[in-house]
Amino acid sequence: MTYWHYREELSRQDKLRRSVYEALRDELDEYLIESALINSYRRFVEANEPYPFVEKRELKPRARIPDVEYERHNRFLVIFVEDVIPAAHKKYIRFFADNKTTKENLMRSGTVQFRKKYFRNIRLFESAHFSEFLKGLLPVDYALLIQRDPTVKARNRYSLSHFRVRIDWPIAEAAEDMARNLRYISKDLYEKGDTYAEEIQKKFFEYYGFPPAAGGRRTAAVVAAQYLRQVGCISTVYVASCESRGLYRISERGVSKYILMKLTEADMQSIADTHHLSPTGFKRHYRIAKEKNDGIVIFQTTYERTSHARFPEDGKLRELNSEFFWMTVVNQTIIPKPGEWSKSPLPYSIIYT
Repeated sequence: MTYWHYREELSRQDKLRRSVYEALRDELDEYLIESALINSYRRFVEANEPYPFVEKRELKPRARIPDVEYERHNRFLVIFVEDVIPAAHKKYIRFFADNKTTKENLMRSGTVQFRKKYFRNIRLFESAHFSEFLKGLLPVDYALLIQRDPTVKARNRYSLSHFRVRIDWPIAEAAEDMARNLRYISKDLYEKGDTYAEEIQKKFFEYYGFPPAAGGRRTAAVVAAQYLRQVGCISTVYVASCESRGLYRISERGVSKYILMKLTEADMQSIADTHHLSPTGFKRHYRIAKEKNDGIVIFQTTYERTSHARFPEDGKLRELNSEFFWMTVVNQTIIPKPGEWSKSPLPYSIIYT
C-alpha cells in the first residue's frame, strides 16, 4: 500500500509538478550534502582536529552509533514537500505567520546571518541566491519547510516558506499509525499490552533506519516522515546529525545515508580500474579532499524495507517479532562531488567485506 501516487496515475499537470519537484530535489541533495558533510569536514580541518569518520559497522541495519556529539559537525532538519501542506495539519507541523521566512520574522529571530541582502524572492528555489539563503537558515533550531508556492497557481515553483518549524506529533501516535498500517495492531498501540507497545515504538525507529535512542532532530525527522504520509503527496525529509556524522534522506524511495569515507591510494586505484577511469579522473570528479596519500569521498548507503516492514500480502493482522530485521542494504555507491554534471555514482560494496 502506498500513500502517494505513481507518475502514471497522475494528470499531465501533476506529472509536470512531479518532474519539477524531482529536479529540484536533486539540487537540494547537493546543497545539503555539501552543508552536512563537506563543510563539516572543513570545520574540523580549520580547527586542526581529526574528522570522526563513520565506521563500516555503523552503516549496517540496527547498528549502534556511538553516543558522542561532535560539536563541529553541522546538524539540521529540512522538510521538502511536493505540494502545499494544508492548514489543517498545523496542529502537529507548526508553521504559522510568525515563523514565515519574511524579513521581519528573520530580523526578529536574531539568530540568522546572511551574506546577501534580503529580498522577498530570495526564498524562492529559482532565485540565484537561494542556496545562500538556505545555508544561512540551516543552523537555526527545529526544521526548515520548503513547499510549493501557491501564490502563482499557473507555475510549479517552490519556496523556503517557514523556519523554526516544530514537529509536535507524539512518538506514540506516530508508532501507532505505522503499526496499524503494517497490520501489527488493529487500532490502538496498547491493545496487546505495554511490552508489545514498547517493542512497536522501537521498531518505529528501525523502520526509518535509526536506533531507538536517536537524538532530537532524528526523532523529529522520523515523526515528520510518518506524519507527512497523511498529506497525500510525496515528501522528503533530510536530517544531519552530529552523532551519526551523516546526512539521512527519507523519501518515497526509502532511506539513504550519506557519509564521508577515507580511501587509500590503493583503494582509489582499484575503484578507478573497476570502472574504467584513470586515477586522475577519479580524484578530479569524486575526491572532495586529500589527507596525505588518502582521499576523502562521499559514500551513499541505500536501505530497503524487508517484508516485515511492508503491508502483508494477505492484509491480515500479524504478530510482531522483534528479532526480524526491518531494513536491509540494497545499494552502496561513491557519489560524484557536488556540482559534477556528467559523472554517475560508482557501485562500491564495502559494508559487509
